[in-house]
Amino acid sequence: TLQGLAFTLEERQQLNIHGLLPPCFLSQDIQVLRVLANFERQTSDLDRYILLMSLQDRNEKLFYKVLTSDIERFMPIVYTPTVGLACQQYGTAFRRPRYAIVVTDGERILGLGDLGCYGMGIPVGKLALYTACGGLKPQECLPVMLDVGTENEGLLKDPLYIGLRHKRIRGQAYDDLLDEFMQAVTSRYGKNCLVQFEDFANTNAFRLLNKYRNLYCTFNDDIQGTASVALAGLLAALRITDNRLSDHTILFQGAGEAALGIANLIVMSMEKEGTAKEEAIKKIWMVDSKGLIVKGRASLTSEKQRFAHQHEEMKNLEDIVNKIRPTALIGVAAIGGAFTKKIIMDMVSFNKRPIIFALSNPTSKAECSAEDCYHFTEVICQQVSKEHLEEGRLYPPLALIQDVSLKIAVKIVKQAYINNTATFYPEPEDKEAFIRSQMYSTDYESFLTDSYTWPKEAMEIQTGNF
Repeated sequence: TLQGLAFTLEERQQLNIHGLLPPCFLSQDIQVLRVLANFERQTSDLDRYILLMSLQDRNEKLFYKVLTSDIERFMPIVYTPTVGLACQQYGTAFRRPRYAIVVTDGERILGLGDLGCYGMGIPVGKLALYTACGGLKPQECLPVMLDVGTENEGLLKDPLYIGLRHKRIRGQAYDDLLDEFMQAVTSRYGKNCLVQFEDFANTNAFRLLNKYRNLYCTFNDDIQGTASVALAGLLAALRITDNRLSDHTILFQGAGEAALGIANLIVMSMEKEGTAKEEAIKKIWMVDSKGLIVKGRASLTSEKQRFAHQHEEMKNLEDIVNKIRPTALIGVAAIGGAFTKKIIMDMVSFNKRPIIFALSNPTSKAECSAEDCYHFTEVICQQVSKEHLEEGRLYPPLALIQDVSLKIAVKIVKQAYINNTATFYPEPEDKEAFIRSQMYSTDYESFLTDSYTWPKEAMEIQTGNF
C-alpha cells in the first residue's frame, strides 16, 4: 500500500487509485498513532514483532517512522531479545523475505544454537537497526541466509520448517559455496560492498574471517563488532576507575567468538598503552564449558591456547572468581544467571569499583541483570550519590543512538581521508552535512508530477481569445 491513507487527493487521481482507498486522508503522524494503538493491543512480544514486520512489508517508510519515534521501546522487539523467539518460531512468524548484506548460515543464532534457515530473522532484524539507528537506506541493504541444512532434529521433523531438510553440508562443498557467494557479491555490487558475517559457528567464524578479511570488505560482527563495543565500555569505565586498562585483570565467562574477539582487541589496546603483548595476554583469563582455560588442558583450539596460563584446573565459576580476583568480569557464554549473588558480592569485596558486563543474549541467557547487581549490593548502593550513579553510565543513552551514530560516522570519514582509504572524491568540506544528505528519511515523498501554468496573456493568445 506504499503510504496508505496518506496519499493526497491529487496523488490518488494521478496514480489512478482514487476510489480504491477510503475517502479519508491521514497524515503520517496519525498513521504512527494508529500503529502504536495496534501495538499496545498485542498480548505478547512475538505478536508485536509480527505486527511490525508486517508493517515493514506494507509500508517501509511508516515502519521506520514508528521505529525511530521511540528507539528504546522498539529495538527490543525488532532485535534482541524478541528476535530470538521469532527465529525459533520463524515458520509461523514468516511473512515474506526482505529485499534485504548481513549474512548467516543459522548455525549459532544468539545463544539459541542451530536454527537452520529460521536464523534469517537475525539479518533482517540487524539491517532494520542499520536503518533505524544509522540511517542506512533499506533499499541498499540485503539480508542473506545461506541454507546448508541443520543439525536441529526438532526442525527437521517440524512440518512448518521452510528450510532444507538434511544435515548440514560441511567440508569442501561448504567452502565452495562461501567462495561462490563472496565472488558473486563483488561481481554484482563491487569490491566496496560490505559483507557482515553474523552468527556463524566458532569452527567457521574465525576461519572465514581470516580467509576473507584481506580479500573483501568484510567483518564478523560476533568477533569484531561485539569486541569494539565491549572495549569502548571498558575504556569508558577507566574514567570511573581512574587507571589504565593494563592495570586490570579480566576474566571471561565464555571462550567463544565474542570472548576471543574482545580479548584480542583488549590486548591490542593494552599494547597501545605501552604494555608488551605477552604481559597483556597474562592479564586475561577465560572459562569455557570445561572450566578455567589453563596450560596442559586437552582439546584447546589455537585461539584458546593463546590465553591458557600456568594454573591448576578449576571448574566452578565462584571458586575461579575467588581465586583469580578479577577487576573486570565479562559474561559471553549464554548461561543465564551464571553471575550469582556470591560472585557479584565477591567482585565488590575485591574492588572499589568492579566492572561487570553481562553481554549474552537473548535476555533469558544473560549472566545477570542490572537489577540483580543493584539488589545484591543494596546496602552499598545506598551509599552511592546521584552524581556517582550518573558517572556509572558507560554508554550513551539508547535514545541518542542516531546522533551517536552520526558522530561516529563523521570521525570514520575523516580518518578514511587521512589514511587515503576513502573512495568518494572530491572530499566533502562539511562531512557531517554530506553524511546527513546520504541518510534515509522516514518522511513520505510526494507522488505528484511537476506541473505549471502559462501566463494568462499567453494562454489567451495561444487559444485564439484575442
